[in-house]
Amino acid sequence: MGGRILKYRPSRNGLHMNGTLPVPDKPLNVLVTKTLTLPDVSAEDEEMIRQAAGPDAVITIVDSPKEGVDHAAEADVILGITPKWLFEAAPKLKWVHATASGVDMFMYEEFIHSNVLLTGEKGLVGGHLADTAFGLLLALTRRIKTAIELGPEGWTLENREMMRFSEVELEGLTMGIVGFGGTGRHLARRAVAFGMKVRAIDAFSVPASDGVEKVEGMEALDDLIAVSDVLAVGLPLTEETRAMCDYQFFQAMKPTAIFLNVTRGEIIDGAGLEQALQEGIIGGAALDVAPIEPLPADSPLWSFDNCVMTPHTAGASQHRGRRNLERFCRNLVALREGHELEGIVDKTAGF
Repeated sequence: MGGRILKYRPSRNGLHMNGTLPVPDKPLNVLVTKTLTLPDVSAEDEEMIRQAAGPDAVITIVDSPKEGVDHAAEADVILGITPKWLFEAAPKLKWVHATASGVDMFMYEEFIHSNVLLTGEKGLVGGHLADTAFGLLLALTRRIKTAIELGPEGWTLENREMMRFSEVELEGLTMGIVGFGGTGRHLARRAVAFGMKVRAIDAFSVPASDGVEKVEGMEALDDLIAVSDVLAVGLPLTEETRAMCDYQFFQAMKPTAIFLNVTRGEIIDGAGLEQALQEGIIGGAALDVAPIEPLPADSPLWSFDNCVMTPHTAGASQHRGRRNLERFCRNLVALREGHELEGIVDKTAGF
């Protein structure tokens, strides 16, 4: 079943993949656009940016990307997101640092084929995504969702017996992880702490860590799907991964297995997941993302007791904005000194 999926072999040959840019020969012009994950820039934050950007740098902070258009003409660097219309207003732009872990919104032709370097949060957000993933997983396996929904009238012996009969512990179960990047590694770390066995695959040769003895190639996907009690997908959204988790994918899972996704909803084929849950060919689904967002009120996914969802909030953390801002400032210093930047995104691959 994996023929289409196994074509997922993105290139590593993006522009500036060595992570360096020419050292600026004039003071930097930096445009900061506030976003969902960077809703505020304090005076302390601004001073940190100013110190990193160097003497005489021009720092402009606006409340949204739309407001940034009027200030983009001289910008060398943008911190935020860069829709096509903002990109077109910034002819001198050399580097964008994204304030989003998924960078599919940057993947328009003009940006991909430009010489503008893209960096971001790669490797910084996996921890809180994995926290939410295990919260959702436990809501199913320990019947926490059911218990909360029972309310005060539900504390009956009959209900308690029903729940106790169906609760599952994670000890000894196998978690399969598709995509062993930052989120995958944090999932593995938590799975091992729960006493689970962990297998992981990735399209690239990546080192084993966090309790995974060997990261296998994508050719092991079919076997991984078949043996996993919990199947966690940690892939970026690209044309190759879009809707890859379809009905055929779910058919290959154990009938008791739980599908887990806290990264990108469009990796899921919505109709395929609905059919799989309706027919009972998988044990359940734990999702922080959906094929369509916001998920319509009439979506069948709301009706399944064995499907738990949160509204794309796993990316939230009290530390997230600061972590990314600190990386951005380190990168400003690296740019000025001619060193490699952190969090490089391969624009030809989409992540």
